[in-house]
Amino acid sequence: MAQVTIEVNGRPYQVGCEDGQEAHLLELVRLFDRQVRAVSQDMGQLTETRLFLMAALLLADELWDSRSRMSGVQAELARLQSDRARIESRAVAALDGAAKKIEQLAAE
Repeated sequence: MAQVTIEVNGRPYQVGCEDGQEAHLLELVRLFDRQVRAVSQDMGQLTETRLFLMAALLLADELWDSRSRMSGVQAELARLQSDRARIESRAVAALDGAAKKIEQLAAE
């Protein structure tokens, strides 16, 4: 397990992560640090615990919204795929009917 020193709101913290995940952890820390700093600017002086809690809640709210939007997009995708399958089936039937008519005309 790798040990990484991260910095949130100007304070260093030592955390562990799986080997090879250091860069990903640092990206997550940057995201969280930006949120913490934004909360600090908006709400003024809070204890570190309250500051981190508010930042975490705001990020959780963004995650909730993203998941909700993703569910809507997935439902729309499923509807469109169903529509596409129905249209393809109708197109195949139309082409099959046209081919039969052409064969009949050619036989005459």
